[in-house]
Amino acid sequence: MRASLVDLLSAGRTLLADGATGTNYFERGLGAGDPPEFWNVDHPDKVRTLHQQFVDAGADIILTNTFGCNRHRLKLHGAEGRVYELAKRAAELACEVADAAPRPVVVAGSMGPTGELFEPLGALTESAAIESFGELAAGLKDGGADVAWIETMSAAEEIRAAATGALRAGLPYTATCSFDTAGRTMMGLLPSDLSHVFDGLAEPPVAIGANCGVGASDTLVSLLSMTERDAHTYLISKGNCGVPYFAGTEAVYTGTPELMGKYTQLAVKAGARIVGGCCGTSPVHLAAMRHSLDELIARPTLDDIIEAVGPLVNAAPSAFLPARERRRGRRGE
Repeated sequence: MRASLVDLLSAGRTLLADGATGTNYFERGLGAGDPPEFWNVDHPDKVRTLHQQFVDAGADIILTNTFGCNRHRLKLHGAEGRVYELAKRAAELACEVADAAPRPVVVAGSMGPTGELFEPLGALTESAAIESFGELAAGLKDGGADVAWIETMSAAEEIRAAATGALRAGLPYTATCSFDTAGRTMMGLLPSDLSHVFDGLAEPPVAIGANCGVGASDTLVSLLSMTERDAHTYLISKGNCGVPYFAGTEAVYTGTPELMGKYTQLAVKAGARIVGGCCGTSPVHLAAMRHSLDELIARPTLDDIIEAVGPLVNAAPSAFLPARERRRGRRGE
């Protein structure tokens, strides 16, 4: 069942976004240095399966396999002319899974950084960046994505370019940064300043937040910094699965399902309305996050109340009685 991110957020509940894409594909056979986006055409069943596993684990939002699907990254593989094709197919695969889900699921079009530096530090111009992101966003839109999910950003100029490209394609957008350098992004942006990056754009973001970085704890601290500045914006927390370290040439993440469950509850308490996992987060981790989220927001039963704070002084209200006893009371039996 497809859903709009705006509609789900308006309903008032906290949403669970999916986990990692790249690290999960490596476990499924993706070679080091190979672009995951090629799998949208070459191995669609593997892409579809990961989406399905995240939905089965409880995700309300699934991200398309398009993190590096822009001409600047794909040119490294001689595929700069395939952006629209790969993006559209990625969105179609995610939509197939979302359409078949028994509950509302949002398809978010992942838009990662170009890997280029803006003038004067590099050669990338604002117009070239907007055109690049617009090309990706057009493919995502035509493939059925509901929202552009701008993620792992560092430079304010690139965030604005990605947002502008999304809006030109007719997509609302979210934006998250990686605050991985002494509490700032690599290009010096503070979490508390992210909301001002969008000043003057035609439309503000649906939500903003933090993702990736150096660990779940750092992501939570970035989130706290955002809530101190702006309590009225929907916030996203999509942290890595613990802290990464290298075992030989392989990146290993220290996070257990239990840790990610605790992270989920802390993220909600810190103000996040969307919580998910980034690098290293598997469907198993996400299932633990779903359980933790449901546990946090579950309506307490009469037994829960008595166990937590003690017995009742008065008789339980009729709302807590079995239906048969409530009917008897209404009839005076």
